[in-house]
Amino acid sequence: MHSEDAEQPTSPGPDHPAAGPAAAAEEPAARPRWKLVGPGLVVAATGIGAGDLVATLVAGSRYGYALLWAAVAGVIIKIVLVEGAGRWTLATGHSIFEGWRRVGRWTSWYFGPYIMIWGFVYGATAMSASALPLAALVPQLPGLGDVGWIANMPFIVYAIASGLIGAGLVWLGRYHALEKIVAVLVGVMFLTVVGAAVVTLPNLGEVLGGLVPRIPEGGLVYTLSIAGGVGGTITLAAYGYWLKEKGWSTPRWMRVMRIDNAMAYVISGIFVVAMLIVGAELLYSSSIAIDEGDRGLLDLSEVLAARYGTAFSWVFLIGFWASSFSSVLGVWNGVSVMFADFWGHVRGKSEEHPDRKIGGKYYRFYVLWLTFPPMLLLLLGKPVQVIIAYGVLGAFFMPFLAVTLLVLMNSRHMPQRWRNGPLLNIALGVVTLLFLVLGANQLIGAFAG
Repeated sequence: MHSEDAEQPTSPGPDHPAAGPAAAAEEPAARPRWKLVGPGLVVAATGIGAGDLVATLVAGSRYGYALLWAAVAGVIIKIVLVEGAGRWTLATGHSIFEGWRRVGRWTSWYFGPYIMIWGFVYGATAMSASALPLAALVPQLPGLGDVGWIANMPFIVYAIASGLIGAGLVWLGRYHALEKIVAVLVGVMFLTVVGAAVVTLPNLGEVLGGLVPRIPEGGLVYTLSIAGGVGGTITLAAYGYWLKEKGWSTPRWMRVMRIDNAMAYVISGIFVVAMLIVGAELLYSSSIAIDEGDRGLLDLSEVLAARYGTAFSWVFLIGFWASSFSSVLGVWNGVSVMFADFWGHVRGKSEEHPDRKIGGKYYRFYVLWLTFPPMLLLLLGKPVQVIIAYGVLGAFFMPFLAVTLLVLMNSRHMPQRWRNGPLLNIALGVVTLLFLVLGANQLIGAFAG
């Protein structure tokens, strides 16, 4: 029988496989646990985009601290889901797509159209979110004030530049470089978003009161959305691929993976709570309404400028950009390798074939797919039919992930030792029901809108 301590990594560094007894003896003293944190921070930073920050900001502006508990619940939900994806990869050595394939052929029929339509629409959305704070900071491009369409559309220029820079940074598929860049962006986010919450001087009594579960009148769907919508969708499933790139590829890394995942989502939870505090203290108390789209953060920057000065609003806009651009980098890398894995399977290549990995030709095709076709949506506007298809397929992804994890983590494909216990099965069951309700609501919204 193995003890939990046996699962500790025995490598001389966090990015290498086990290196033998000597390294095992040195590891605990040589590598503090916080230095092992990596892929979890990338997946959490990728998932926490402008949309999530606005959603919690609006929740605070409408209900004060009443939905704080739902935001915390959302963090716990993502920890459960991402831990499942990571545990599957470490315990079996297979990617999450290979797991889905074992659930049934129907998973590929869903995933293929979904990832293509999702990438087409999300590419434009991510580039737009990155451009918004830049356009607010520099509304007119220097030296181009008299150049026709450029002067009139700096937003489009910033959006296209964001996509091109993002594609360039991930083109070679260097995970370790991605991790370092994302860590810097998270640091910027932390200083700005948490700083905005601190300067509002929150009422700690009311903050603690918001941890008591209650649903405001008329706020059921909004409560479920806050609980289920914090911290990404398809990017959660990319975690296993990033684990392999990091070098954490066997059950020996299971405990490290869990620490990494939990710490990353605790950090993302701090972001979410900070935005809810800002919404409650600055907007709810003053009855100020903001836009529910990404532009809601621009509205907030104007409120911050009026309350604390222009310089502080500029700092916040830089944090807004860091949040958005970290999502560009994470998606351009993580979802591209998921596509490469899927399409490599379709083409009959083995799971370890280079074409199914980061940096392969299928990976690069999808990087281009995320970058160039979405520029048409930026220039022409988003066609209603594409948005409806995006909403329909997107409504099913989180239930799809929860259901397939529930099946996989109890299946014969999972080693007995690493299968779900009763508590995890109950948790995944509850999460599945939550996302089915949210998916039905999203479907109604897609067709109604």
